[in-house]
Amino acid sequence: MNSSVFIVVPVFNEGPVIASSLDMLIKEGYSIVCVDDASTDNSLEVIRSLPVHSLHHRVNLGQGASIQTGMTYAIERAARYIVHFDADGQHNPADIPSLLAPLENGEADVVLGSRFIRDEDRAAVPPAKRALLKAGVVVNWTLTGVKLTDAHNGFRAMTADAARKLNLRENRFAHASEILDEIRRNKLRVVERPTAIAYTDYSTAKGQSMWNSIKIVTDMLLRRIFR
Repeated sequence: MNSSVFIVVPVFNEGPVIASSLDMLIKEGYSIVCVDDASTDNSLEVIRSLPVHSLHHRVNLGQGASIQTGMTYAIERAARYIVHFDADGQHNPADIPSLLAPLENGEADVVLGSRFIRDEDRAAVPPAKRALLKAGVVVNWTLTGVKLTDAHNGFRAMTADAARKLNLRENRFAHASEILDEIRRNKLRVVERPTAIAYTDYSTAKGQSMWNSIKIVTDMLLRRIFR
């Protein structure tokens, strides 16, 4: 049943789009956990008006912390599978069954979405973003030992058992690389599945900048040196 699939959605100032982003998830009967990370707009008001689990950070902690909060909540409520889903409308809910299939078949513990498996998904990625992501693939492989076709794709699924083993300490965007580190450390089975990403003016404006990407790499290197 879809109700045993918990969709964790980190939310920060997504008031204009959050309701439409969640519409199809709600119609499909998933258990949705929205974690508002101290938004300064009406995001919290909007999600509290929807048939979802609404959590709230009083202080802005970052996307990684929001995902950890949502996963902990889902595990406590006997989730069978957990899906990470962005709030900005980039992800397509129709891709969720494809992400869940390897988990349901016992083929994997974690399934990561990739924009570089299907030709049409690859073509939709802006050229500058494409180059940055491919560089990120090399950096992630070097730092975590996990070789993938995509980097920092926030669309991913995992079993509840796998989620219990993930201990995210990187509160900000570096959590995406930290997840790979945790996958390797816990010897979790991981596969990729194709996912479509919709690059709208809204989502592109809120996306990671080159400077953020540099900070992510720096954070990961420092964590490896001083851990």
